[in-house]
Amino acid sequence: MKIDPRAIISSKAEIDKGVEIGPYSIIGDDVFIGKDTVIGAHVVIEGPAKIGERNKIYQFVSIGTPPQDLTYHGEETTVIIGNDNVIREFVTINRGSTKENWKTVIGNGNYLMAYAHVAHDCCLGDNIVMANLATLGGHVAVGDHAIISAFVAVHQFVRIGTYAFVGAKCGVDRDIPPFMLASVDETGPRAKLFGINTVGLRRQGFSRDVIEGLKRAYKIIWRENKNLKKAIEQVRNELEPFQELELLIEFLSTSRRGIIR
Repeated sequence: MKIDPRAIISSKAEIDKGVEIGPYSIIGDDVFIGKDTVIGAHVVIEGPAKIGERNKIYQFVSIGTPPQDLTYHGEETTVIIGNDNVIREFVTINRGSTKENWKTVIGNGNYLMAYAHVAHDCCLGDNIVMANLATLGGHVAVGDHAIISAFVAVHQFVRIGTYAFVGAKCGVDRDIPPFMLASVDETGPRAKLFGINTVGLRRQGFSRDVIEGLKRAYKIIWRENKNLKKAIEQVRNELEPFQELELLIEFLSTSRRGIIR
């Protein structure tokens, strides 16, 4: 364990072996830091918070601060962060509110670039990339391997599916299904679908058959001007089932905010 003497560590914090903490960082009450996590200078972590192993947290990051929610009145909510995450300069991660499950959750292997913001009650999976100044409103859910580009603003309660790619400078006010590519066009900053995230899926090792099957489903659902229920029925009738297709259909069938088009 290597803790700079200028850091301020609460006696109620629990620091595991191999942790490094830089100068002027503040670790509050009821914070757990897992082994081999490296925390830079001027980082603030407020508890209750649990941070896993081998994370790299750069200078001026803020984790576990109260939710930016006018109905919050000091209740003991929390933030939970998994293992092997990289959290770059000036990232802000708020703890949960009392409106859902009282916690903000970030999984494993994620890369949050400078100035990204994760609001209260968000739930992030694994191996996600949030580029500079990407902003998630409260209660946003992001699936594994999603990429959210710079200057993207995501409305509260929106879901972004696994392996989705969101282009820069988007406003996202409805759900983005898994395996899709969303971006802006000349009509304005609101995110729209532009088909399957083909390049991303190829890089992740998806087979040609899976990609082609998802393309066929996309054409039926989004390009034939059917209502969603009838489009899903047609997909089930015309395509042989496969795991990724079932995941897509499940996502579409459970949307509360609606799906971008």
